[in-house]
Amino acid sequence: MWLPFLHSTPLAENARVNLSTEPVVTACPRQLVAPAALARQQRDACTLLLEVGCNGHAQFYAAHIPGAAYLDTNTLEAPPLFNKVSDAALLAVLLAHGIRHDTTVILYGRNPLAAARAAHLMLYAGVRDVRLLDGGHAAWCAEGHPLDTGPGRQPEGIDDFGAPFPGRPAFLIGTAQARALLARPDAVLASIRTWSEYCGATSGYSYISARGDIAGARWGRAGHEGDVNSMSAYQERDGRMLPGAAIEAMWREAGIHAGLETAFYCGTGWRASLAFYHAWLLGWPRIAVYDGGWFEWSSDPANPVRRTAP
Repeated sequence: MWLPFLHSTPLAENARVNLSTEPVVTACPRQLVAPAALARQQRDACTLLLEVGCNGHAQFYAAHIPGAAYLDTNTLEAPPLFNKVSDAALLAVLLAHGIRHDTTVILYGRNPLAAARAAHLMLYAGVRDVRLLDGGHAAWCAEGHPLDTGPGRQPEGIDDFGAPFPGRPAFLIGTAQARALLARPDAVLASIRTWSEYCGATSGYSYISARGDIAGARWGRAGHEGDVNSMSAYQERDGRMLPGAAIEAMWREAGIHAGLETAFYCGTGWRASLAFYHAWLLGWPRIAVYDGGWFEWSSDPANPVRRTAP
């Protein structure tokens, strides 16, 4: 099986975290793929490269990484809340793309959060080897690697996932489970939103009117204010992932650590999926994404909400 070399990024000098703790060892180091490593390697029949986007077929057709097929997030989540599609529908999408439980899948996107959303749902499904291109499409282009045009690789469907489905159901929780976690001293809901969203100055979304956050949740940070597609608190300036030690130290300052059962959430799941993927890379044993996030939580007036901003 193809095993890419990894890019190693030094900690930024101005990182806003305390790194006085012991170094953190990434439990799944192969899963974050450097663009140069992807360019060097020949992918075998058990490895699939997918560009993930939302209504991005035209961009993919114009320029994509050689050997990639396209996967649209509209097949993975559905309105009105943009939660995961049914398990049967998710399985059908994976089979249509030729993905079994033992397939190595490498994902990238113009928006890395789209790839993270797909990565989390594939891990939930039970795909064992799900990798992300570090820095996504932008990092590939920044290094000057070639691009192809046209429809890309056409998926070859299969009939059998090869294992029980979903393979890791605990990786995704609903509102009832989120409520239960709030009452437990060994668990935490981690809000992967901006400070303005967390304190209730803004909802962050044009289609979400409610402002505030889940009462009892802890702030796990996200990205630039006003940009729900930013995860700059987790990334170097070029969009590549910060070292795991920096991310874990940032969480620890907020009372989020590997000893707790942790459910990440945001507005509708994309930013939470990237935070989840980082925790999975670090080998955290009890992690999930609260799929409904603030959108679903705020739709029920019985759910407790905190808001400190006027």
